[in-house]
Amino acid sequence: MQYRAPRWLAGHGPVAGNVQTIWPALYSATHHEGSRLPVRYHRERWDAPDGDFVDVDFHPAQPRAGQTERPLLVLFHGLEGSSQSHYARAFAHWAHAQGWDYAVPHFRGCSGEVNRRPRAYHSGDHDEVNWILRRLCAGHAGPVLAVGVSLGGNVLLRWAQEHGPDAARLVRAVVAISSPVDLAACGHAIGRGFNRLVYTRMFLNTMRPKAMERLKLFPGLFDAEAMRQARDIYDFDHIFTAPLHGFASTEDYWARCSAKPGLRAMRDVPALVLNARNDPFVPASCLPTQGEVGPAVTLWQPHEGGHVGFPSGRFPGHVADLPQAVGRWLLAHL
Repeated sequence: MQYRAPRWLAGHGPVAGNVQTIWPALYSATHHEGSRLPVRYHRERWDAPDGDFVDVDFHPAQPRAGQTERPLLVLFHGLEGSSQSHYARAFAHWAHAQGWDYAVPHFRGCSGEVNRRPRAYHSGDHDEVNWILRRLCAGHAGPVLAVGVSLGGNVLLRWAQEHGPDAARLVRAVVAISSPVDLAACGHAIGRGFNRLVYTRMFLNTMRPKAMERLKLFPGLFDAEAMRQARDIYDFDHIFTAPLHGFASTEDYWARCSAKPGLRAMRDVPALVLNARNDPFVPASCLPTQGEVGPAVTLWQPHEGGHVGFPSGRFPGHVADLPQAVGRWLLAHL
C-alpha cells in the first residue's frame, strides 16, 4: 500500500501518528463524496452455543440484474467498537458500492446491551469468530471475505491460524488492519505517556462500567475495588479479561493470544496485514518482517496512517482510501 497523508496532516513521527488517528475518528467523512449519511443496518440476534447472544448488523446490497451470488464482506470491529465505528461505516459504503452484502458481528457487550453470561471478549477469541463465520457462510451462497480492525484483526488472524484448511474453505481471504499482533508490546505502548492519558482513559471509560454491570449480575466475578483502581489496560486485563477467559495472568493472555508468532506458519488463507509505522498503539519495532511470515501473508507497512486512520483528500478529509485500497486486494482474491 502506497499511502501518504495529505499535507495538512502529514508526518511520520508520533505526533503525526496521533493526529492521523484522532482526526479521522472524530471528524472525517466516510466516503469520497464527503457524505456522513448513516448506514441503514438491520440487526439479527443469534443465540450463542453457551446460551448467550451475539448481535449481527447486516447491510445487504441492492440486487443487480444478472447477479446470482453476491460476495459477503464481514467486518470484525476493534476494542469497544461497533457497526457505527467510523471504519465500519466506511467499509459499509464501499461494500454497497461494489454490490456486496455486508455484516458486522458485535463482540459481546459491544452492541448496546449487557450479555447474559459472565464472559466478554478478548484479543484471541478465535472460537467465537469460528462459529460466527460458520453461521454466516451457511446462510450465504456467494464467496465470503473477512476484515478485522485493530483487536478484531488480531482475533481474525488467530482464527485463520488455528483453523487453517477449514478456514480456507469458509473464506477467500482475510485482512487485519492496525492490529496489535504483538499484544505485550502494544499493551505496554498504550499504557505510557500521551497514550495513557488519552487512549487508555477513553477505553477504560467504557470498559470499566461494562465490567461493573457484569459484576451486578454475577457477584464475586472479580474484585470491585481493584477494578475501580485500574489505571491501564494491563490492570484491566489482570483483573477481568485474563481470569474471566481462562488465562493465568495478563502476560499469559498477551503471549497466548498474539497473532505475530503464528504468522510464519500461515499457508492456507490469503492474509493481508496492514499497519502504519507511526501507529501510536502498535510500535513499528514489533511489526512482523517478511522473514517472519508465511507464504499466504502480505505485509503492508506504510510510514504514515496512524491507528485505523489513513486520512486523505482535502480538509476535512475522508477515509475512502482505506476501504478502497483494502478492497482492491480483496477483489484480487475473489
